[in-house]
Amino acid sequence: MEVKLPEMGEGIEEASISFWYKKVGDVVADGEDLVELTTEKTSFNLPSPTSGTVKDISAAEGSKVRVGQTLAVVE
Repeated sequence: MEVKLPEMGEGIEEASISFWYKKVGDVVADGEDLVELTTEKTSFNLPSPTSGTVKDISAAEGSKVRVGQTLAVVE
């Protein structure tokens, strides 16, 4: 399952990756925090949408990502 940056409202179109709580190969539970993101207005944690193993991380810490962009793959 692809983990994508969700719509955040208020005209916010991008966020920065602050910190990954998991790395490739780690097991993650459904709802467990996967990544911390920062926008111009707030910081928030994005939970994993499913249980599984992190197979890929597409956005490095410090990079900017756009709404709808794939951040990681959990299988």
